[in-house]
Amino acid sequence: MRRLFNFLLGAAGGALFGATLAILLAPESGEDLRSEIRKRAKRFGDEIQQAAQQQRAELERQLDVLRHPGAEIPLEER
Repeated sequence: MRRLFNFLLGAAGGALFGATLAILLAPESGEDLRSEIRKRAKRFGDEIQQAAQQQRAELERQLDVLRHPGAEIPLEER
């Protein structure tokens, strides 16, 4: 248990050190960097949301097929 705690403490310290260096050595100003991070995070969130919606639609289609096994499946989905 102690080894795990030491590992996690070291990983957190390393992450903090790395983040500090990245901010200090970044080629952009702080506001520009924060703005870019916000844009990328929003774009990433939108992509995840779109992928989740597509996956949900596919799973709902599969569930419908399982619930109604005798129903016709359109040719383009075969």
